[in-house]
Amino acid sequence: MAQHPTGTVTLLFTDVEGSTRLLQSYEQHYPAILTAQRAILRAAAGRYGGHEVDARGEEAFVVFPRARDALAAALTAQRELLRYDWPAGAPVRVRMALHTGEPALSEGGYVGVDVHRAARICDAGWGGQILVSEATRSLVVSDLPPGVMLIDLGEHRLKDLIAPVRLHQVVAPDLGAEFPPPRSLATLPNNLPIELTSFVGRERELAAVTAQIRGARLLTLTGPGGGGKTRLAVHVAAEVLDDFPDGVWLVELASLAEGGLVPQAIAAALGMREQPSRPLLQAVTEYLQSRMLLIVLDNCEHLAASSAQVIETILRSCPRVSILATSREPIGAAGETIWPVPPLATPDPQQTADIPALQQVESVRLFVERAEGVARTFALGPHNAAAVAQICRRLDGIPLAIELAAARVKVLSVEEIAARLDDRFRLLTGGSRTAMPRHRTLRATMDWSHDLLSGQERTLFRRLAVFAGSFTLPAAEVVCAGDGVEQADLLDVLTRLVDRSLVMVETRGDATRYRLLETVRQYAQEHLLASGETPLARARHRDWYLQLVEQAEEELHGPQQRTWFDLLEAEHDNLRAAMEWSAADPAGAGQALRIAGALWWFWFVRGYLTEGRERLERALAADDVRSAARAKALTGTGSFASLQGNYEPAVRFADEGVAIYREIGSERDLAVSVAVAGYVYARSGNHDAAMARCSEAVEAARRSQYLWGLAFALYLLGEIALFFGDYRRARVSLEESLVCNRTQGDGWITGIAQLSLAMVARQQGDFAFAEELCRGSLALFQDLNDTWGLATALRTSALVHHTAGRYDQAAAELQESLKMYRQLGDRAGVAFVVRGLALVALRQGQMDRAAQLGTESLDLYRALGDLRGMADTLQTLGLVARGQGDYARAAESWQQSLDLFWQAGDRLGTVQCLRLLAEIAVAQGAFPRAARLFGALKGVAAAFEIDPTRHRRDDYDRFVREVRARLPAEEFAHALHAGRAMTPQEAVTFARESARTG
Repeated sequence: MAQHPTGTVTLLFTDVEGSTRLLQSYEQHYPAILTAQRAILRAAAGRYGGHEVDARGEEAFVVFPRARDALAAALTAQRELLRYDWPAGAPVRVRMALHTGEPALSEGGYVGVDVHRAARICDAGWGGQILVSEATRSLVVSDLPPGVMLIDLGEHRLKDLIAPVRLHQVVAPDLGAEFPPPRSLATLPNNLPIELTSFVGRERELAAVTAQIRGARLLTLTGPGGGGKTRLAVHVAAEVLDDFPDGVWLVELASLAEGGLVPQAIAAALGMREQPSRPLLQAVTEYLQSRMLLIVLDNCEHLAASSAQVIETILRSCPRVSILATSREPIGAAGETIWPVPPLATPDPQQTADIPALQQVESVRLFVERAEGVARTFALGPHNAAAVAQICRRLDGIPLAIELAAARVKVLSVEEIAARLDDRFRLLTGGSRTAMPRHRTLRATMDWSHDLLSGQERTLFRRLAVFAGSFTLPAAEVVCAGDGVEQADLLDVLTRLVDRSLVMVETRGDATRYRLLETVRQYAQEHLLASGETPLARARHRDWYLQLVEQAEEELHGPQQRTWFDLLEAEHDNLRAAMEWSAADPAGAGQALRIAGALWWFWFVRGYLTEGRERLERALAADDVRSAARAKALTGTGSFASLQGNYEPAVRFADEGVAIYREIGSERDLAVSVAVAGYVYARSGNHDAAMARCSEAVEAARRSQYLWGLAFALYLLGEIALFFGDYRRARVSLEESLVCNRTQGDGWITGIAQLSLAMVARQQGDFAFAEELCRGSLALFQDLNDTWGLATALRTSALVHHTAGRYDQAAAELQESLKMYRQLGDRAGVAFVVRGLALVALRQGQMDRAAQLGTESLDLYRALGDLRGMADTLQTLGLVARGQGDYARAAESWQQSLDLFWQAGDRLGTVQCLRLLAEIAVAQGAFPRAARLFGALKGVAAAFEIDPTRHRRDDYDRFVREVRARLPAEEFAHALHAGRAMTPQEAVTFARESARTG
């Protein structure tokens, strides 16, 4: 869309008149007819600088930067269409409309009131005619082409139902000038009202319902109060005016108190007079029998039974009559087609920074337009976008609620409005004085629905408010049944609440869930509180979800884990609510801790690190009993703290969890807790403690015959061995973990162990196997919807590509991984990936970028206190310095890196730094030192069972040859031997001190 003009533009809409008739009469030639008319339009538009936006079937939409050019293009096109020799002499006539405005340009094209206005003007025209709006007329009237005139056609109401607009016809000597009056509402029989505000959004719904009513004789739009049913119905009626020669007629039932008055309301709308000698319904049906028209019955819910009887009588007697109804519940008439009207689309929580995208969201468009109507200075921008998005989301996209909120902009900022939504029924008042009373406040529209409920329905309705988000039928049967609603009756009562648009139904795969819109839920909560049932409802809710989450624990590690992860995701809001209620009640603190502890693995896999840690710490603070629940929560908290780089508290949490499990004597749980503690120690740089803990975890799992715990502990043992460069032990442990997990079927264990095995394969140069493992892990984590796993799989795959020399692919995957880690709040993951991007930039010769990214990564690791991460990044910065020719800075970075690797017990890092320091000694001309360092490298690598030459072997050989050539043979051999005889500690000390002394 970048090439399309913005600002003030002129829109040209065209449409082939009678296209259906043409298709039926000239079916064989119709494709050629469409192709020819499109070619003529495109040629004319292109000649005058037009930009085609859309050209589907018989319609076209073109935009011009200048109104004069748009008029010239329209005239040229009409002349060419008139002269064209159409196949089989088909009478092809195209109507055109020009309108000037300032539509917004989005990725999907032009949007806004001006686009709709131009389309409506085109609808009003006749084949061969060019209609022009007043806005366009004012720009071209003083510069018309020779012989061209504009004729004022007067004011006309278009199908957008807004106040009348003035239209003009373009007249030229070689074009037709005699046309019937524009096809506006004034020329077609109807009683549709003039709307005082624009109709925002609903493009999909308008098209869908318009198509539906053309094929259904009775269509009922259902939905909650204030959901926009009436506006949608009236606009659908305007769309289909041409289909009903005897008109479309709106019948408003909201003010009627008795069902017997429905025929009278219909007769009044049709302009009939009541005849005392005949029953009114009989008179209505006799009047309608010969007519083809549409009746719009608005607000039928309180007179559903009477409406159904009248509707059935009319439809049986009047074959060409169709009825479009609106109701908060189905009417129940024979042949009824139900069309639930959804709320307006609401913004994605991640979208608030993208103002152009936010402006295209229906609920935001409505809020902004109505806010601008009451406060001329209001504008959507970075300063208020988040608050506007929050308002639209929390009001569930309900049009009435959004309009009432927007009306408050004249006295409150949007931030203040958002902050007051917890008391929305007090806030959202003051609607239009001309609206029905039930539409003047949000409470009034809810009261109207509530008053129509039976006692049993009201009881279940208020109890359902205890659920946060959605819920299942079994949950409702346990939590809400009893004292007024028997469990056996609950499904029937719930179904009636669904029919009354107070409960929404969501189908996800084979599962059915139910949900109250948040506005509806808050209203129901008020009634629940007033009933005195809140404590009992919350206790039942908490007990149900505690049982659910403890059942899920084991299932999360088996072959059905995806199903259970998805179930916990769907129930997450309910689980949060259960924890909050329990934590607020001193008697419920233990249950809150049990729920939080049981959820830690779900939070870890699904990436809720920050939230999970906060909830775990809150639950731990509320209950200090040394129980299994506390130990479990401590294990999860330690894991999250280590992932976030908070190593000191992570070790403290993990150790306390292990200590409690030792006291309790639960070896199964101890195996997992000790394994996590080992991982925490590894991330904090304590190699010996890490290996000891994981080895203990493996033994505890074997003794208790806990297969999942064994697979998990073996994976962590392999990961830690890899972490510190012990590849043989890493491979053995990881392969055993995978074998052990086969009977468990835990996709997460398989995926993460394969990634660690891929890193071993990468270090050993088996890139094809490493890539195969990464692909398998990516698929597993995608299936689990595990963001952390996906981020880790992408970064692992990127490292394989980097080592294999595929730098562009590596960079792309690292960028994707970086987004995910940032979304998760995994600071260590962010630091790791930033360092990976520095390495890629280095290999691509982008030295300044590499230095900047390396420094960013080092700062992140320092903030985390991650010594090993600092060591890795210093090594990378040394490579960058060498690439820039600064050998002294490179040597200094590698010395610091070597000290940290040695301190952390990282064998691979130690060997890598020894090699780099040997190579930089060659570059600095310090050949005797280089020879001794190469010897030390050989000795240390052999002791650690690491091949120091597996990467860049040619570079290694070249450096050694140069040293050999620069030194006498005896001196070279002596230095090499002396270095090789050093212990690893002596080698590290020599590398550090010899470099400093030169």
